[in-house]
Amino acid sequence: MRENRCKVPMGKRKVGTIAEAMTVFYRVEDIFESQVDYEEGITIKKINEICLENVNYAFDNSNIIIKNINLNIKEGNHIILYGNNGSGKSTLSKNLNAILFPTEGNILINKMDTREEDKLWDIRQTAGMVFQNPDNQIVATVVEEDVAFGPENLGIEPNEIRKRVEESLKSVGMYELRDRQPHLLSGGQKQRVAIARALAMEPKILLFDEPTSALDPEMVGEVLDLIKKITDSGITSIIVSHEMNFIKKCATKLIFIDEGKISFSGTTKEAFNNEDNERLKDFLSKTTK
Repeated sequence: MRENRCKVPMGKRKVGTIAEAMTVFYRVEDIFESQVDYEEGITIKKINEICLENVNYAFDNSNIIIKNINLNIKEGNHIILYGNNGSGKSTLSKNLNAILFPTEGNILINKMDTREEDKLWDIRQTAGMVFQNPDNQIVATVVEEDVAFGPENLGIEPNEIRKRVEESLKSVGMYELRDRQPHLLSGGQKQRVAIARALAMEPKILLFDEPTSALDPEMVGEVLDLIKKITDSGITSIIVSHEMNFIKKCATKLIFIDEGKISFSGTTKEAFNNEDNERLKDFLSKTTK
């Protein structure tokens, strides 16, 4: 029957060397490890915490983008990073996934230092990422092969890969389109596939870098509803977003990044009741109109 069929030659289609696989993962940025069941059978594992200690990041050791960030994120938190364009939000999220590395300070993901080379692969399996533009995340010519890419290159057993591909595609409502070529999908559907690819790695943490910014307005709601469903499952999430209605529904904590620094950290209610931080008040007044 069609329900049990999967055309992906699971476990056989490798990407040459580990180095080549990791290179593509700079685009894909997925993650792995698990244990708490959620809707449609996707599983997640617990984390101890994410810890940033005096983190600075500079391009070419001169242009400082992130300045003295100190932050602890506990298991199950849903953190929204927000701020003006160029404030350092996306740069910070890429440091959390070890795409970029602090020029000063330390980032610990589940007690693993992101600058330790022997931990890099484990960190990328633990903290994965969905990027702004879904077109930049596609690595295969068929949807189910794209979702299978990460687990294949971890050497996961073929039957387990089939299970993960089916479960993750069902969880994002894309299973019926598993045979479709990605370039024939809408922007919202492509972003759903990108999320399914991350889920197939069974992550502990999901990072979303403005996941709706490249989508047509009519697609934004469906992707945000999907992300809300995933965060409701209990997985730790860190989301760069300006979508205020979504922020009010999802966030356990809002972190306002201003000129590379944490200018405010608190609940949504605290942010909107803030009377002291003029930069935050100005930003909220512009984004909630």
